[in-house]
Amino acid sequence: METETKGTGFIPRELMADSDAVIEHVFSRKPLDPEVYRRVRARAEQITEEIRQGHGILDVAVHLVRETRDEE
Repeated sequence: METETKGTGFIPRELMADSDAVIEHVFSRKPLDPEVYRRVRARAEQITEEIRQGHGILDVAVHLVRETRDEE
């Protein structure tokens, strides 16, 4: 996979192209290519699983909401 320099590291061209497509979709409301959506979703699921494997399931919000309710 070819790469290009962005910021301080190397970002794969496909990742940059997908990011650009998502940004364009958000601002212009043009339909997002289903293949781009599939790749972005797959990367998000992979990252989520890596975090889950490294840190377990984090239930921070539930604790904070309950703590806030108890203070009232």
